[in-house]
This record gives sequence, structure tokens and C-alpha cells, in this order.
Amino acid sequence: MSSSAGRKRGREDDDAFVDETRKAARHVAEHYSARSNQSREERESSPIIHLKKLNNWIKSVLIKLYVQRGDSVLDLACGKGGDLIKYDKAMVGHYVGVDIASGSIEDARTRYNNRRQRLSFPARLICADCYEVSLEKVLKDDAPFDVCSCQFALHYSWSTEERARKAFSNVSSLLRPGGYFIGTMPDSNVIVRKLREADGLQYGNNVYSIKFDDSFIEKQFQASKPFGIQYHFKLEDAVDCPEWLVPFLKLKSLAEQYNLELVMKKNFHEFVHEYLQQPNFDELMRKLGPLGDGTNGDCISEDEWDAAYLYLVFVFRKTGEAPIHQRTMRRRSWTTIKQEEILHLS
Repeated sequence: MSSSAGRKRGREDDDAFVDETRKAARHVAEHYSARSNQSREERESSPIIHLKKLNNWIKSVLIKLYVQRGDSVLDLACGKGGDLIKYDKAMVGHYVGVDIASGSIEDARTRYNNRRQRLSFPARLICADCYEVSLEKVLKDDAPFDVCSCQFALHYSWSTEERARKAFSNVSSLLRPGGYFIGTMPDSNVIVRKLREADGLQYGNNVYSIKFDDSFIEKQFQASKPFGIQYHFKLEDAVDCPEWLVPFLKLKSLAEQYNLELVMKKNFHEFVHEYLQQPNFDELMRKLGPLGDGTNGDCISEDEWDAAYLYLVFVFRKTGEAPIHQRTMRRRSWTTIKQEEILHLS
């Protein structure tokens, strides 16, 4: 084969890989977009109700730790707007939510417009893949943000290095110096350790399963190829789609290239044990009820607690310090978001 033919074949392979990556991203988007909003009764009957409440407690603690009154917040992969009330309680000054799934963005709009729980802050919603498109110009009038959040979604950027870099580029370009990037994501160390302990390429319990394909039969992962390590994850009443392994040391190294320094990395188990020692967070745990009261089986199950072990909390800080007077404060009062006001980016 000639060198020119080889290069052409290489470009074709690259294009095919990009197409497959985008198809996978669209599959993930369609999965989350198709999930209908549940009634309170349906939510309470979920087989992972205590895990969901635990996730909400962890996100609430993160917000209480790093979000201040009047802050401007960028919520990447905001989904159906499940954290809007948390930010309302934090009395943020401005909010922008971005998500790839149009159905989720519409649900977030409906939730924000709900007059019965009228929120105290103005907001914008954008339908876009924040791992593919640049947000800097689009949000130039909203930036800089004090806090950027990405909950249970950063690993979806890890299918390629380009997508991962776009994620960090968007975060870094829109955060003010001294601002925080907070989030939750799968813990690759736990996932790989459990894989190596399993008899085959699949493991789990009654509420979750993780399956790697035959290309990982040796259960070894090359440090030189940290992107595109795909597995299938199923969590009852929540997730059933492809995900990507994120080696955290590589994540930390990549973040540093975008002026983001690591502040915290804790597995969910460690995070819960540490912050439950603080009285205000212990009271919040009792209020949200993830651990239950221990009566009539009303407590988080062993399977749910084991599923929680699959995740970690991260916090990065953008290097530099911004003068206090540059902090973004509340700009205007709440108003409904019209459907035509949602910006769609491709």
C-alpha cells in the first residue's frame, strides 16, 4: 500500500470513529431524553430510591460547600433541571443550564417555569453537546461564572481526547479565576478493581451491572491510550447506556493544562463518612432520608450502597484570584423561559 493510500485509509478510519462516537453520544442523549418525569409516588417506589436520595445529598453538600449567595452558575449536562431547587436554596444570582438532550431541556424549562415553586434567580437554557461545541462566544454576556457544575456526566466526554479537551476548554474559558468546577462521576479505580476481581467481563448486583466487551479480556488498560475505553452500564430505574472509563490521573493532568487545579477527589463512601460528621450535613441527611430510619426495611440497601461505591466527587479550582468587585452578582429578577428562547447549537 502506498503512503498516500495509507493516509487516506487512516483518515477514513478516523472519520468512522468520530461518526461512531457521535452516534454513541446521541444514544446517550436519547436515553436520558426519553426518561419521563416521575410522580412523587413513582419516585418513592423506585428500587434505588435511597441511592437517588444519597446522590441528592452529596450534590447538596457540594453546593453548600462551594456555591455562595449571588454566584453565577454554569450547569453542564443539566438534564431535566433536577438541581434547580438546590441552587434556589443557595440563593444564586444567575444560572445557565446546558444539555445535549432536547427533551431534557424542555423538562428543565417546565420545572423552572413552575409558578408553585417560583425560583428566585434568572436563567438561560441551551440545547447543545458541551463536549463538541464551544460555548465561550455564546455565553460571553453571561460569563465569567463563579461555579461550573457537571453532575454524573463528565465521563461521557471521555470517548475521545478531542471531546475531553472541549469539555475542559469550555469550563476553563467560562470560569472566573478562583472559580470552582464541581461534579460527580464514576470512579475508574473502583470499576477496574471490581472488573479484575470478577470471573468474567461482567459484574454487578441486583441494582446495577457493568459489562466490558471481549477486547478487554486481559483486563489491562494501556496508560498510553486513556480515551475511548467503553463499557455498558445499567442501573435500575436510571441508566442503561454506554459509558467511558476515566483514569483520574489523566483527568487531573488534562485539567492542569486548562488552569484547573485539583482541590478534592473523594469516593462517595469516603465523602459520606467525612461530611456526616458535620452537624448541619447530618441534619440534611436526616431530612432528605437517603439512609432511612432503619425501621421496616427503610434504609439504603447493601446493593445500593455498593452502587454508590462506583462514584466519586471532584472539585477543581481555576488558578488565579479575582478581585471581589469582579464577582458576578444577581442581574435581574425571575421570568418565565419561553420555548423560542432556548438556544439550540449543533
